[in-house]
Amino acid sequence: MTPTVWTYLIICPLVFLAGFVDSVAGGGGVISLPAYLIAGLPPKLAMGTNKLANGCGTATSVFKYAKSGKIAWDCAIPAGIGCLLGATGGSSLAVNLPDRILQIIILAALPLAAVILMLAKHRTDEDVKSLPRAKTILYSGLIGLPLGVYDGLIGPGTGTFLTIAFSIVLGFGLLKSSGCARVANLSSNVASLIVFLVNGSVLFSVGIPAICCSMLGNYLGARYAIKGGSRKIRLVMFFVLGLLFVKTILSFTGVIDF
Repeated sequence: MTPTVWTYLIICPLVFLAGFVDSVAGGGGVISLPAYLIAGLPPKLAMGTNKLANGCGTATSVFKYAKSGKIAWDCAIPAGIGCLLGATGGSSLAVNLPDRILQIIILAALPLAAVILMLAKHRTDEDVKSLPRAKTILYSGLIGLPLGVYDGLIGPGTGTFLTIAFSIVLGFGLLKSSGCARVANLSSNVASLIVFLVNGSVLFSVGIPAICCSMLGNYLGARYAIKGGSRKIRLVMFFVLGLLFVKTILSFTGVIDF
């Protein structure tokens, strides 16, 4: 495929927006992946190029959160390992699972996530409980594994669900939860990217400028989250969940095909 000016005019602004949203609350894939498809990239190239740009953007976000001291590494590392293993299994399972079943899973999961987030009003920038280090490591790995499977199966919203899970299960404030989620999500992105690279499903002529847009969006989004705290993160998370829900309903009913 030979990109045109319109290819970049469609993809670059949307990838920037997706990076911004993703670094705050996750779920940027629901914006970026359709952008590649709308621009005319075949599905496999779109998915591979999306993983390339998102992976680099997420790495930028991780750097910003880490520099600000908003990542609990005893949570982030085991969750990342769990995501890596889960994403590998989820990708294999997705090959044999009908798309309609995946859409039903999303439709069931999104309202549940929104309800949980609404009930978690006491979550602020401060941790509400402190677990022993061994339990933090264990629970983080157990959170990462199924959500890694989800990322391999479906993808969009993984970072949002990770953030909610760290907040509810570990008692972390939303800001720290978001920082840990970025690390775990980066792990699953890298695993998927390697598969696409091996299969030649990455369009570098589009991916390289998309990387720049994603990195800028992620950097500014992380800065926005760190300065704004849990209130701004909650607002963006509700936006992402609503966007995912609408997109899934439209896909389920056949209005759109991505």
